[in-house]
Amino acid sequence: MLKKPDWLRVPYYNNKSSEQVTELIKELNLNTVCAEANCPNQTECFSKKTATFMILGTNCTRKCTFCSVSYGKPEPVDENEPERVAAAVKKLNLRYAVITSVTRDDLQDGGALHFSNVIKAIQKASPETVVEVLIPDLTEITAITEASPAVIGHNIETIEALYPDVRPEADYTRSLKVLKRVKELSTDIYTKSGLMLGLGESRDEILKTFDDLLDIGCDFLTLGQYLSPSKKHYPVKEYVEPKLFDEYKRVAEEKGFSYVASAPLVRSSYKAEEALTT
Repeated sequence: MLKKPDWLRVPYYNNKSSEQVTELIKELNLNTVCAEANCPNQTECFSKKTATFMILGTNCTRKCTFCSVSYGKPEPVDENEPERVAAAVKKLNLRYAVITSVTRDDLQDGGALHFSNVIKAIQKASPETVVEVLIPDLTEITAITEASPAVIGHNIETIEALYPDVRPEADYTRSLKVLKRVKELSTDIYTKSGLMLGLGESRDEILKTFDDLLDIGCDFLTLGQYLSPSKKHYPVKEYVEPKLFDEYKRVAEEKGFSYVASAPLVRSSYKAEEALTT
């Protein structure tokens, strides 16, 4: 097992704001990807009174080898969840809200209508809040685009060659088609994707993935270091140095992405609002 380098040490944040977010999430019976995916930035984001809400339960119908989200029988769709998420967004006075979900292959629309209902509930409760959604590889997304979130993200996660080992139940081309379809349905919505580095990919494979994303009109890109959740998950093959993340950021911007976040601890929803404010 590779030794984790010093640049991946995460400072611990604990203040009144962090406690308020934790209590509010518990009070409203909500879930966050921050907790379910063991995000290293959780305490920092909570301390700033923000969180990425995870809808449609906590059990995923897929078992990707990189992910710590629970795999199992999915929970029934909670029809009241949109209003509770909207209430949390309003109580936290969020200017920018990110909504994601587990993959729900058991649902005919994959959860698209539920995403739409959450977006609309937030827009009704907090009209000034900008909404970003991070969606699975849904085959039908019209309901989501019609709800007009500012950003629709879908993470490509890794290079095409590693899909059989890292995302065995997903498909690289299908993921690209999700982002392409967003642009076909609405040119007003920004698209976003993200890659984990350190899984064994080469520089050429990373740059090809950049090109594949740009070819289907992807606007925003995030790059972060893969951290294996446990010994049972896919192992870290390399800890990528910060200076290389800086280099990939420069190259991605030169290639044409309008916003790139690239650093070891970057995750797809980390400081997501910066894409629209910088």
